[in-house]
Amino acid sequence: MSKVSTNQPLGTPTWIDLGVPDLDRAKAFYRALFGWEYEERSAATGPFTLCLLRGQRVAALRPVTAADAEGESWWHVHLATDDCDRTAKQIVVSGGTVLVPPADVADLGRTAVVADPTGARFSLWQGRTLAGCELVNEPCALVRNDLACPDPGPARRFYATVFDFTLDGNDDLPGFDFTFLRRPDGHEIGGIFGDPAAPASRWQTVFEVADTDELVALAVAAGGTAGTPEDAPYGRMAAITDPFGTSFSVITRPSSAS
Repeated sequence: MSKVSTNQPLGTPTWIDLGVPDLDRAKAFYRALFGWEYEERSAATGPFTLCLLRGQRVAALRPVTAADAEGESWWHVHLATDDCDRTAKQIVVSGGTVLVPPADVADLGRTAVVADPTGARFSLWQGRTLAGCELVNEPCALVRNDLACPDPGPARRFYATVFDFTLDGNDDLPGFDFTFLRRPDGHEIGGIFGDPAAPASRWQTVFEVADTDELVALAVAAGGTAGTPEDAPYGRMAAITDPFGTSFSVITRPSSAS
């Protein structure tokens, strides 16, 4: 378990949100899965819902906007920055695109929606009263984000340039084109999967859960779909799809990894 109360170093996945067409249905689904409670807020960009785990903010739900890819839905990761405007400019210089320019989100922080050169969308987050997810790496909270893309080379160069990440291979996954992304202090923030069969480049979100098999049953009962749980090198995983077609994964890690 990790509690977070201060802004994370540059490039750290620090916040997640999801655009949905029906907030009430989305809240019911994720409450059934994770036991989340909710706090309604508003900003210049419109209303949004903070998701709470034991009173701590762990994610947000919001209405679908023009910044969301048409016909697709996924949990949207925000990477930390101490200067949203400056990092947005660096993204453009490095071959990326600013889709929604920097703007304040109430008193919580400043954000921008961007895309890397492969088309993968993400946001920047400059925390103010909200540093980001206040709980991570525990059941019912964010544990990991990885980028899957058909052509990983440009993505690796981009993230190394913008966020000063180092790129390391992974001996635990022989046969997979996977590169760890690490901050200058050595902390692993995620990785990049090269998958020629991937239809598009997407940041993927993984939530930790206490029991993957139980979570799969909860997801189906709540109106979602789920893949068959499988044991992976880092824990027992399953793919989940919510009632709106949003795909994400869940993992039960060995107790020593929590």
